[in-house]
Amino acid sequence: MIFAKKGHIDSNNLLKEIKDSKKLKRYIEFFIGVLLSACAFNIFLKPCNLIFGLSGLSIITEKLLKIDPSLIILIGNIILLIASFVFLGTEKTKPTIIGSILYPLLVKITEFLPEYIDLGNTEMIVIALCGALISGVGTGLIFKNNFTTGGTDVLKQILSHYGKMPYSKANIYSEGLIMLAGGIFFGWQSFIYSFITLYASGIISDRVILGISEYKTLEIITSEEKAIKDFIMTNLNHGVTEIEAQGGYTNKRKKVLLCAIPTREYFVATEAIKKLDSEAFVIIIDTYEVQGHKA
Repeated sequence: MIFAKKGHIDSNNLLKEIKDSKKLKRYIEFFIGVLLSACAFNIFLKPCNLIFGLSGLSIITEKLLKIDPSLIILIGNIILLIASFVFLGTEKTKPTIIGSILYPLLVKITEFLPEYIDLGNTEMIVIALCGALISGVGTGLIFKNNFTTGGTDVLKQILSHYGKMPYSKANIYSEGLIMLAGGIFFGWQSFIYSFITLYASGIISDRVILGISEYKTLEIITSEEKAIKDFIMTNLNHGVTEIEAQGGYTNKRKKVLLCAIPTREYFVATEAIKKLDSEAFVIIIDTYEVQGHKA
């Protein structure tokens, strides 16, 4: 626990305490998420040429060059990890390291599954939706616990940060080009079903596991505005806007803090607010897009 006077809590220790809490549960859920994603790849995506993400590129290279998909995913993840260190920094890269290694490893370990799970004459739409369901739940569990499996997630973050574009638009650019390549190599049926799978997977990941949006807007009414503002700006690296307000019942003057954070950082932010001010009044709003610069 963090022992300090009110308003003087060490924010770095607070962040460490939040990330260390329920660590075993977080890692178990993360492992299950990666395992589900690997199973979805080998059972549904790879056999049916559903192309998106770095995994989709590995399917194309296997067909063209006969290279093991898990090896392509691993090499691609290592290259993108290096890019993440260079362009996004160490703190943003740390949650990606374990997943970048574990995912291709589990893809290799689970590659035998299609021998025992024969899809036979199953309709493509059913395969696409089943693949979306399993991969969506897996991705949600990974993001919920503040991890990623690398791949195009790193590319999207770089495009979003340096291209000054919403994460959703960066997602369209990166995934769209990969699905287009899949359509060229495997036909437009592959492109259409890949799009359906990716879209449905995103909905499941966001709505069932994370919520219904990529961002959460927090409106925080607190007497510890400085401590909370410093934590969000310093440790989470997000802008905060201060709004003057007056309580309708008490008539006391207070500050309202307004900020938008990615859904995957929602848990850390709300836990920090509780610890910094247990009496803080917080309104959480689903936010679909964030534009502009820090206030």
